[in-house]
Amino acid sequence: MALRAIAATTFLAAVLVTASFSAQAQDACKSRGELDTPYCDEDGDLLADPPKDPKRQKNPDTLFFTNSPLEDPAVFKKLMEPFVDHLARCTARKVRFYDVYSSAAAIEAMRSGRMHLGTMSSGDTAFAVNVAGAIPIGIRGDATGPQGYQLWVIVKATSPFQKLSDLKGRRVAHTTPSSNSGNLAPRSLFPAEGLAPDKDYKVLFSGKHENSVSGVAAGDFDAAPIAHDILVRMAERGLVKMADFRIIWKSRNFPPGGLSMAHDLAPALQSKIRECTANFRYTPEMVKGFQGADRWLPIDYKKDWEVVRRVAQDSGQAFTASAFEKEKARAEAAGKK
Repeated sequence: MALRAIAATTFLAAVLVTASFSAQAQDACKSRGELDTPYCDEDGDLLADPPKDPKRQKNPDTLFFTNSPLEDPAVFKKLMEPFVDHLARCTARKVRFYDVYSSAAAIEAMRSGRMHLGTMSSGDTAFAVNVAGAIPIGIRGDATGPQGYQLWVIVKATSPFQKLSDLKGRRVAHTTPSSNSGNLAPRSLFPAEGLAPDKDYKVLFSGKHENSVSGVAAGDFDAAPIAHDILVRMAERGLVKMADFRIIWKSRNFPPGGLSMAHDLAPALQSKIRECTANFRYTPEMVKGFQGADRWLPIDYKKDWEVVRRVAQDSGQAFTASAFEKEKARAEAAGKK
């Protein structure tokens, strides 16, 4: 009994110490905003601040880089290779690809510390900021400014559909719950056009934009909201023909997917990565693949992603840890099929 009592007392003391430490950690963070509990935002830029404790700041010899799979991972990986090689030379570190097969996996990799750098879609970037401490540092563009993309709603050219309201009761493919153009923007913008997702049609998740495009081409879906630049790249690679589709609706411009890094990299390393990113110029293959963009431009996340956050709010989505866990569960379930 004495041993049990001692064990119980020791356990209780440990719990109290842990609770006290947790409370102190919470008190040490003066402002968090919408960020998950491991992160602080004391300067009000909506991004996670670097850890105050130098021991928690990472300075790895090898940086792991990933591309959130908006489309064929192998094609996108090859397209980004010149930039990854440049980062390795410029930072004097090894840079290795960390392959993932869903956007949720990319965000989870950054949250768990397995990924230091990567590209993500607009909606996934906002999730990564709040739940994984991602710091967006680059947006595609050229000398005239940032590049944008539009949400297009595509149907087969031979179909009878001419406007959004024609899609009531039809098979409409969204991409993933966290996708801006593939899900959040349609939920925010379509009702004003006479079409309410989940009310006027059952949302069918395809997994990614390429699947939505291919599904419409094959007749598996009657329509799909997609990021227009992905459709253009698919047509340029000969995977589909633009003439096979009719575009029945276009949105305003949204910021394209951004390049982000982990918040807990050492400040000097973060500065070097920003410098290396800013002085890189895309290869001719990259310029063609990204519809004329030739460089990374700096991101002001608070300003540049305001429209993405507003669309998500209008659609009833929140870029929170609980919402991300649901997204991750969907991705894992889809991967097991």
